[in-house]
Amino acid sequence: MLTWEYPPRIVGGIARHCYGISRALANKGIELHVITLEFPGAPYREVINKLCVHRVKVEIGNPNFMVWVLLFNHFMEKYSGMLARDIGKPNIVHVHDWLTTLAGITLKHTLNVPLILTMHSTEIGRSFGLYDTDSFTKDSIEWWGCFEAKYVIVISESLRREVINHFKVPEWKVIKIPNGIDVSRFQVSIDRRVVRSKWGISESDKLIIAVGRLTTQKGFHILIKAFPLILRKYPNARLMIVGDGWMRGELERLAYELGVRDKIIFTGFVSDQELVALLKSADVMVIPSLYEPFGITTLEAMAAKVPVVVSQVGGLAEIIEHEKDGVWVYPGNPESIAWGVDRVLSDPEFAKYIVHNAFEKVKKFYDWSIIAEKVLNVYRKAIGDQHE
Repeated sequence: MLTWEYPPRIVGGIARHCYGISRALANKGIELHVITLEFPGAPYREVINKLCVHRVKVEIGNPNFMVWVLLFNHFMEKYSGMLARDIGKPNIVHVHDWLTTLAGITLKHTLNVPLILTMHSTEIGRSFGLYDTDSFTKDSIEWWGCFEAKYVIVISESLRREVINHFKVPEWKVIKIPNGIDVSRFQVSIDRRVVRSKWGISESDKLIIAVGRLTTQKGFHILIKAFPLILRKYPNARLMIVGDGWMRGELERLAYELGVRDKIIFTGFVSDQELVALLKSADVMVIPSLYEPFGITTLEAMAAKVPVVVSQVGGLAEIIEHEKDGVWVYPGNPESIAWGVDRVLSDPEFAKYIVHNAFEKVKKFYDWSIIAEKVLNVYRKAIGDQHE
């Protein structure tokens, strides 16, 4: 399994996905080798039961992201080839998104094994179109990966339709398997008062939390525009934005312009442990994405028993059933977000109802062991096809 991000390197949802699925597959007795990138302080090789994580040294760097990706693919495929020589060739090569697709295609042909590609999003979706040369290159690599892969796994039905329609992939080839969650990670007791006081939030404040990379597609600018409307009814509300990204300066400037900067906390990147504590200390979580093939933070909120308000878009609308285990709002609409937050904060019994339903759903459908079995079935099918 090749992935550019794997804990402790966490950029977005791919790291959490690969961490969860790799451990779950290993727990089912699969000998799995994860090939990922080096990270300061992390061991180059780490063995946990049947899971072996290999962190590859990238010996040439480049400030241009696209060039850097092409370079690290070379080092990944070289390392994977040497690993196959030393321990025997694998049954499957599994890559995640365009970032490791080129190495995966090479390994498919040199080792003569089936290639599985998991698509977590598309360039045309993330960027709301194709506007520059890098964008077209990423889109082309995604198409090439879909063409070369035996099967393409996608994380939601909305992304499945997107992949089939945009890349003209046969329907039988694209299989929906959602992200998963380790619910036990959130079954910890925390002292809300202590967690909140660390960030200057009192017990009586209404804490609204949002988590993710600070990019346009995540819609945090829409949430900030909604915040003055929320403050009209809840003057003691505080907004906490957890995560980092290129848009942070722009978001802070917007908060200043709207006169609400003193009520918004930008935490930057936080550890997984701190994230769990913050989620369990919140009154409501808002996921205001404009484009979201899945939204793994939704599962984290559901597992942490915090009510969720989500944009009615992509995978979010598939995970959440409106007014049963969360609240839908219109994407890109500050007034609708303000309404959704008020729907939760104004009715504690309703909030308890959706929290209970959400927690039961996440346990029943999104446990990593259930997701791993579905991935394993794709592996078996791909290997079986080879021998037909």
